[in-house]
Amino acid sequence: MLQNRLISIDAFRGLTIAAMILVNNPGSWSFVYPPLRHAEWHGWTPTDLIFPFFLFIVGVSLALSFSRRKEEGRPADSLYAKIFRRSATIFAIGLFLHLFPRFRFATMRIPGVLQRIAVCFLVGALIYLNAKVKSRVVLSVGILLFYWALMTYIPVPGYGPGVLDLKGNLCGYIDLKLLAGHIYKPDFDPEGILSTLPAIVTVLLGTLAGDWLRGPKTNVRKLTMVFAAGAVLTAAGLILHPFFPINKQLWTSTFVIFSAGMALLVFGVCFLLIEMWNLKKWATPFLVFGTNAITVFAGSTFMVKVLMMIKIADGDKIVNPMGYLYANFLSPLAGPYLGSLIYPILLILLWLFIILPLYKRKIFIRV
Repeated sequence: MLQNRLISIDAFRGLTIAAMILVNNPGSWSFVYPPLRHAEWHGWTPTDLIFPFFLFIVGVSLALSFSRRKEEGRPADSLYAKIFRRSATIFAIGLFLHLFPRFRFATMRIPGVLQRIAVCFLVGALIYLNAKVKSRVVLSVGILLFYWALMTYIPVPGYGPGVLDLKGNLCGYIDLKLLAGHIYKPDFDPEGILSTLPAIVTVLLGTLAGDWLRGPKTNVRKLTMVFAAGAVLTAAGLILHPFFPINKQLWTSTFVIFSAGMALLVFGVCFLLIEMWNLKKWATPFLVFGTNAITVFAGSTFMVKVLMMIKIADGDKIVNPMGYLYANFLSPLAGPYLGSLIYPILLILLWLFIILPLYKRKIFIRV
């Protein structure tokens, strides 16, 4: 069991949350640097790695937290109740953020980022409590192979089998059949039903990393394994890419492998700097975010929605405060692209100011 909390885990989680705010809230969607955009379809950008990084760290944290609870002899029923309650709460927050401010239930988007986090946490936690390491490895490999087989061999009416384009893929077909009118696009949702299956594996891989980190090993050995596993998984994802493309929106099996590898490499750097070299000051802002991660993500999303409701006259146009700030200050002073980047940085700093008092008082809002 870990004798002390791994600060690097909170830092990595907080770094991921800050990156989510950064890429989700540009000053103008017309002026975004390419690395801060998602890949149009196949392939990846740094932005595509943010969500799987968060799910991976969910798995790591899950293993560290629940292993301690099991060792303390807490009844399984109490753990199950906690898991279902937390999952339902996160899912409900996601639905609320989709509904606000108009609350149009008839066209409400049901899938979403928080909803996927909720489902993956629920299933990942239940599997972790009932399956040992070897079983989780076998299950993870089995799910990834099963998903590849489904996407490759199950025919979609009107398109046939193996179509991995935006139109004609099995994920979109299932979402259209089961959630028509309640998805992100008319015929596709990047957080849809079927692609949640391999996303669960991202959490399971995180639990394997968590088990490794909590073992009685030296930090050097832990870090060596983290970097080695990260390099192997990253390379495996790239090697398999020509056969089953890395695709975040489909959450392909290769995307799971590749993003987990990258998560291990980035986390390894955090572990090296913080746990081994004792360089912690740089991570303070990320620790603030990482210890209240869901609160910051949901709160920042809610704030942006509220700001979009406010209307300001700007010449012959009516804009929201974000548009006004960008058009009249950020873009003229810094240029369209840099000004567009500065806006979410200001939002991150604002939320750092909001949440810092909670961090200093060790108040952590557990959703």
